Amino acid sequence: MSSSLWPYVTPGIPDHLFERLPGIPLSKREVRILLLSHLRLKSNSTLWDIGAGTGTIPVEAGLLCPQGRVIAIERDEEVASLIRRNCERFGVQNVDIIEGSAPDCLKDLADTPDCVCLEGGRPIKAILQTVWQRLQPGGRIVATATNFESLYAISEGLAELQARNVDVVQSAVNRLETRGNHQVFAAVDPIFVLSGEKMD
Repeated sequence: MSSSLWPYVTPGIPDHLFERLPGIPLSKREVRILLLSHLRLKSNSTLWDIGAGTGTIPVEAGLLCPQGRVIAIERDEEVASLIRRNCERFGVQNVDIIEGSAPDCLKDLADTPDCVCLEGGRPIKAILQTVWQRLQPGGRIVATATNFESLYAISEGLAELQARNVDVVQSAVNRLETRGNHQVFAAVDPIFVLSGEKMD
């Protein structure tokens, strides 16, 4: 699958190409690349993206997995519409958008994921447990944390589930920006990326 806006196989669509809404989070390009690398997607992967926000991960994953399926889960109707528009913008047709709150809405999903991207949601441990029950053997969970409280909760949750090959990375990215007559390096908000695998 290709897009006239992004005709490349390389992930990392520039942020400005996505439609946005004020106050709705967008996973920055550099963080998105990190998330996608930890997901270890296959061309036919089934990905659940919980707390899909602007829809950057569903769009990128949809383009990277042309034979796969992406389920974008978002509780807010207006934000779900934004995800739809961004999928249409990039010609992505293998993304299904579910409006609902995790973990309750996850129990009714027909597809069994081999990877899950958890970008938000509470209670985090209940979501992790529900996802773990549905995750295919050998599947992967990748979760983001923006503070120490959520970092601890996700780490503890993965430990309780006995996830293997747990990995924790903190992003530290600076971008060159023009401000007035000067160019300065501006920090992209750091984020923790946690990943783990379910035993076969």
